[in-house]
Amino acid sequence: MSENLASYIDHTLLKPEATKQDIIKLCREAVEHQFYSVCINPSYVPVAVKELADSTVRVCVVVGFPLGATTTAVKAFEAAEAIKDGADEIDMVIHVGALKSGDRKYVLNDIAAVVKAARGRNVKVIIETGLLTDEEKVLACRLAEEGGARMVKSSTGFGPGGATVDDVMLMREAAGKEMGVKASAGVRTAKTAREMIEAGASRIGTSSGIRIVGGDDSSLE
Repeated sequence: MSENLASYIDHTLLKPEATKQDIIKLCREAVEHQFYSVCINPSYVPVAVKELADSTVRVCVVVGFPLGATTTAVKAFEAAEAIKDGADEIDMVIHVGALKSGDRKYVLNDIAAVVKAARGRNVKVIIETGLLTDEEKVLACRLAEEGGARMVKSSTGFGPGGATVDDVMLMREAAGKEMGVKASAGVRTAKTAREMIEAGASRIGTSSGIRIVGGDDSSLE
């Protein structure tokens, strides 16, 4: 495993009260520490694109966030708008209720529509593991792959629980070698980040990136 934890991190700020200045600060931190991306809400894409124009840091945007229960057309529109504004990656929330209802066709079409709207950009499917059984987690990963997504992501951070080693291992097994796995929510220390990577995570979503790359494991999880 690479010790360069910064290259795994999507530096995240999704709080509803986040201001433009907060987003600018987030971007500058991401450049300073060379994080993989910033993960933000769609309305701030132009701000982030401008701030990161001369850097290698990517812009990751959430869609259908945080519930996943908006219509497929709305999710696709959000994704298309974000890409038009300069986003590099889309993190879409799965329709949890449809998955739990056994409506595979709806979930698959929902994912595929966002993938199409993203026009070749990386799409991650947030499956919200805290609301799913292990069987549903496996099904969600397989539908994400079938729908053309390139990664699956554990959690929004707004639902119950967050990333766990067991869930990351399960997602990695279900997703196979080709898809990426993003461990998100609750990853606050370098120790936990390394555990997630060892379990199979290829990306870490966190608002604690600076603490993680600084190696500060003194805080409780």
